[in-house]
Amino acid sequence: MSLETGFERVTMPLEFPFTIARGTQTTAENVIVRIEDEDGTVGVGGAAPSSHYGETAATVKAVLPDLLAVVEDVGDPHQLERIERRMRQTIERNPAARCAVSIALHDLVTKRLDVPLYRYWGLDPAETVESSYTIGIDDTERMREKTETALERGFGTLKVKLGTDRDLEIVETIRDVAPDVRLYVDANEAWTPREAVSRIEALADYDLEFVEQPVSATNPEGLRYVYERAALPIAADESCLTAADVPQVAERCDVANLKLMKCGSLREARRIVHAARAHGLQVMCGCMTESNASIAAACHLAPLLDYADLDGSLLLADDPYDGVSMPGGRIDLEGVERSGIGVARP
Repeated sequence: MSLETGFERVTMPLEFPFTIARGTQTTAENVIVRIEDEDGTVGVGGAAPSSHYGETAATVKAVLPDLLAVVEDVGDPHQLERIERRMRQTIERNPAARCAVSIALHDLVTKRLDVPLYRYWGLDPAETVESSYTIGIDDTERMREKTETALERGFGTLKVKLGTDRDLEIVETIRDVAPDVRLYVDANEAWTPREAVSRIEALADYDLEFVEQPVSATNPEGLRYVYERAALPIAADESCLTAADVPQVAERCDVANLKLMKCGSLREARRIVHAARAHGLQVMCGCMTESNASIAAACHLAPLLDYADLDGSLLLADDPYDGVSMPGGRIDLEGVERSGIGVARP
């Protein structure tokens, strides 16, 4: 089979500046991959690289020709396992770049079969979860306003970024505005182990679901220290990149947070889910600030999850792609009318 491939870099302004403990972002740099078969069917996938994991839009563009050469050489897009293995052998790192190709291939294959991705995987579209909406770090009054906006948009689950000297004030403010929402917080590695235990003790009064990545991923024993002493459940994000990390974090957290851009492919994402279940962990799927060209694919994992944080495209001022509908955060797979991952140009 003859396949034609290509990619383009897109810069998308955010609706508002987005700040976490590591810094502030005002635009999202994504790279969109297209794979077309000889019948004119096109698969689309997106890379949302993170410099925290050593990737940029420039590095994605640099390695994509080699990755797409693998796809063209194999020829058959249905050979997903073979292509993934060969891409990993060709480019060991660069998971966002590999994942963009993986998403585009899954989109193409399921379009060729005329089924949505969740059905190809044999999943029940009624068993989805509600995505959270993320409140980035800002001055306290601005975070109050962002919370009010999220409530106006119908969101019943919020994720709040922490890692400041006023974390308790922030959570108290959010709870004052939104007393009934499901709420969890993410420190993005900002605390020391002892600081984390102390802060979590204070935060426990605010009915939080869990605390995400309280300490540095480079300090696994620090994560264990927090997990064994924390007054709230702990989620591992930066500490859990691929399925190979699950056995280690299983003794240090309650929730494994996978992201497509960390793990490198949709197949690896499912392996993380199964590994986490085998170790008794709950599972969450998060995202970067990214287009529906990748968020839509992640939405099809929803029936396998306990938690979803798939609001990356909602933080954009304008997304060049439509994806899976999420009214009030509810991931509506039953409403997906298109085959593939459900993405299209508006």
